[in-house]
Amino acid sequence: MTFHWRISENFEDVAVENLSKSLKVPRSLAKVLINRGLTEDTQARNYLYPSLKDLYDPFIMADMEKTVDRIIKAVKNQEIVWVHGDYDADGTSSVAMLVDFIRSIGGRAYYYIPDRFTEGFGLSEASITKARNISSTLVISVDVGITAFKPAILAKQFGIDLIICDHHEPNETEPEAYSILDPLRKICKYPFKSLSASGVAFKLIQAIGEKLHLGDSVYSYLDLVAIASISDMVPMIDENRVFVHYGVKQINENPRPGIRGLLYCTGLEKGEVLSTNIVYAMAPLINAAGRLGDANRSVDMLLQKDVNSAFRIAQELEEENRRRRLIDQQVFDEALPMAEETLRFGNHRSLVLHNSSWHAGVIGIVASRLVEKFKVPTIMLTTIDGMAKGSARSISNFDIYSALKTNDRFLTEYGGHRHAAGLTLKVEDVPEFRGIIDNIAMNQITDEMLKPEINVDCEMNFNELSPQLLNTLNLMSPFGFYNERPMFVARNVKTLNGLKFIGNSTFKFRAIQNNFVIDAIAPMLGSKAHMLRNGQSFSVIYTIDGIGQGAIKFPQINIRDIAPND
Repeated sequence: MTFHWRISENFEDVAVENLSKSLKVPRSLAKVLINRGLTEDTQARNYLYPSLKDLYDPFIMADMEKTVDRIIKAVKNQEIVWVHGDYDADGTSSVAMLVDFIRSIGGRAYYYIPDRFTEGFGLSEASITKARNISSTLVISVDVGITAFKPAILAKQFGIDLIICDHHEPNETEPEAYSILDPLRKICKYPFKSLSASGVAFKLIQAIGEKLHLGDSVYSYLDLVAIASISDMVPMIDENRVFVHYGVKQINENPRPGIRGLLYCTGLEKGEVLSTNIVYAMAPLINAAGRLGDANRSVDMLLQKDVNSAFRIAQELEEENRRRRLIDQQVFDEALPMAEETLRFGNHRSLVLHNSSWHAGVIGIVASRLVEKFKVPTIMLTTIDGMAKGSARSISNFDIYSALKTNDRFLTEYGGHRHAAGLTLKVEDVPEFRGIIDNIAMNQITDEMLKPEINVDCEMNFNELSPQLLNTLNLMSPFGFYNERPMFVARNVKTLNGLKFIGNSTFKFRAIQNNFVIDAIAPMLGSKAHMLRNGQSFSVIYTIDGIGQGAIKFPQINIRDIAPND
């Protein structure tokens, strides 16, 4: 694939020099900060050094006061609290932390994660009925509920108070709940709108902690908030950045038994965990429970106090994840030619693919892979109980949730946000729905939006690389959505001693520029290896990784793209 390189070059020397001196960081890092809008000293310093003091007052969130009072009342009166969550890492982590916290302050909390295949997404009437059957008088939904109109009515009929903790887009009207915590509500004045569900659940825990004078003990749940926030791809800025910074620190220093089980099964070492490890190693195991079976296992693992029990569950989830990868590849292999045919024989800017035999647990993953490959919003649908159910994933500048909302007359159920959503509709409506979604995409997605591009923070020559720079760059972590790892460009680069291939498409080499030599790896760029042969010079876009064990790390460049010199 040929990428357009969008390189930031218009830096004022005075601004770069002032920020570099003030923060005592290299000029190249000052350019990165300026490129990301961090131009003021205080603003940049707060970014590089996150603090728990930067967290907002949880009572700013609409309905927080009455929610806190209701839960404290339930604990005091020994009411049964039923906590209902989603089956992904955000939902299960949120449930685990809320249940553990309520129990820790003397409450009686039970949890429930619906079956993806028999109940589907969201707070259901079946869950409310089960809560009534165990004499629960308070239901708390996390990561779901903001569109649960019928379950809310049923809860009210049963005399159950319903508290909704969600982070998804509300409709014009809201369910008839006792209280709703969601920063996206129109009446909510909470200053940060991009929390994960676990972030909303933690703000509730933080608020109860303040009310009960529990001190800093509530911060022990930030490890779960970190895992959930990273896996749910919320923007790694503002409050999320603080959560993840301290959560990853806790994972590395004092992991709870359930997380120790994950570390053991993924081969990660305590003290070496980064946000990328959570995305690609830990979160898939948590998600695997709900993709292929019972997601309550993930909650059980995260709640475990016994290390051996946590290990056993983590090993079970590791095996599930292996099975998931095989099914994932099978569905992708079936969907790929369908996608290619659709895009080849028509002027389309979206994909809506339906196959009644596809596994519901992996179609969201496959949709993401197709978005990555074709750069168009993608909806993958299977058939469950006679209904087309599936997952939607989008490109950065197209709001897939808004497209669904515009056509909700087709949908019996839907929910999500601008980048990802779940939906259910009648099978016979799929062809018409496909055409309408594509019309919206045709009207909103420009030719420019379809051009793959790489945003580069600045040009940086290899002679500026050093272990000190690596340590300084690490201050920008945790990396994630809206806080990508800094990207640099270097020109007039050559290879030293040829290429060493790892498999068919990844290779390593020694890169040299102006007599400065550094190790380089080029993942999945085998098709561009010819540009590096015959002693010719080339340009690269790269990030910087640290290699080596323990505290001593040496920089290695990770090549993201290669092009001939201009």
